[in-house]
Amino acid sequence: MLAMYNPMHVQSVSLVDPYVVEALRRLMGRCVVFETTRGRLEGTILDVKPDHVLVQLHSHQACVRIAEIVWTMPI
Repeated sequence: MLAMYNPMHVQSVSLVDPYVVEALRRLMGRCVVFETTRGRLEGTILDVKPDHVLVQLHSHQACVRIAEIVWTMPI
């Protein structure tokens, strides 16, 4: 018997690292450099959620998934 795929029953799983979230929250309002799996970003942290960071990048904002961040450095 084949199982039918139903997109209404897809479950998303996201790991939360409370130490990283807390470290990012301490950097809110500061300009930082993020090295991500897609490249480097530089901007100001506007908000931190358990799974992503809202960053002001010059004239626009970006949501960066915390799982994609390799390292962070305040500048």
